Amino acid sequence: MRRPRSRKGAPGIVEVARRANVSPATVSRCFNSPDTVKAETRARVTQAAEALGYIRNRAAGTLHKQMSGSVGLVVPTIDNAIFSELVDAFAKQLRTHDRTLLIATHDYDLELEVAIVRSLLERRIDGVALVGFEHNDVALRMLETQSVPVLSIWNYRDKAPLPCVGANNFAAGEKATEHLLSLGHRDIAFLFPSDDGNDRARDRRDGALHATTNRGISPPPSRLIDCPYDINQAKTRAMALLRKDPPSAIVAGNDVIAQGVLYACQAVGVSVPDQVSVVGIGDFRGSSAIEPRLSTVRLPARTIGRSAADTIVAMSGGNPFRVASDQEVPFEWIERDSTAPPNH
Repeated sequence: MRRPRSRKGAPGIVEVARRANVSPATVSRCFNSPDTVKAETRARVTQAAEALGYIRNRAAGTLHKQMSGSVGLVVPTIDNAIFSELVDAFAKQLRTHDRTLLIATHDYDLELEVAIVRSLLERRIDGVALVGFEHNDVALRMLETQSVPVLSIWNYRDKAPLPCVGANNFAAGEKATEHLLSLGHRDIAFLFPSDDGNDRARDRRDGALHATTNRGISPPPSRLIDCPYDINQAKTRAMALLRKDPPSAIVAGNDVIAQGVLYACQAVGVSVPDQVSVVGIGDFRGSSAIEPRLSTVRLPARTIGRSAADTIVAMSGGNPFRVASDQEVPFEWIERDSTAPPNH
């Protein structure tokens, strides 16, 4: 049976095979299973395809249960710096595997995951990476039913419910707080987002409070302040705190909140770190340039993104639910100018 061109007037696999002097089956293997074809033959096929302007039809391969070439990444937001480096590294690493990224956001509303996952599955994706461990059960069930690999990224826990590549957020929150405690701070305020559907925030907060408990300190409710990942809201809430009852130090749930706190200190005339020390978590772009430079826990976003891309591609070629060991990517404490011993 003659193979039609993929589009009217567009070169198809037969034209590439004829130009490269190989069979159409060899051309197919070059694109779908390149390791099974000699390097010299792959080079001839690639040159022929480029000369003809041939674009392979991944959708046709998908109908025969081959790889679609697309990987889904579902993140809470791309509205600020929280996940931008992660997404960038993930996408670039996928390209080295000849995969394309399909990205979607749910704005911390896990109910939206069902529609997002269904849409990705309709596109015959090779795998899905999800941020964190808390997800809609229906969405996870759909992925399992379709045998689509799913990987949790950004957070790491022992005995995680999903294969994961990420940093230990509990330990990150603990480290940030231990730094302040080691400087002699005892009156510490904590600005963290709601942990509803956000296991990363919960783990960081729990780690931070674990550090105070180890020192025999129990922060009162007035020092536990709910604050979303928003610079303006962080600034507003920190200003209210500083005007009413300033602590000697503040732990922010991430660098976005920490930057809002620094702006609040400037607005009310509180000197950092002479009067209040401030720490963040993340080390996002700009944290080293703000004044004063922010002391923070560096979460290795790019390393996580690259490792996650490699892992999900590997999973798409094997057991979709447990082909690789969970990967804990180490974080790093970065001490800069926003922390100092308390000025009693």
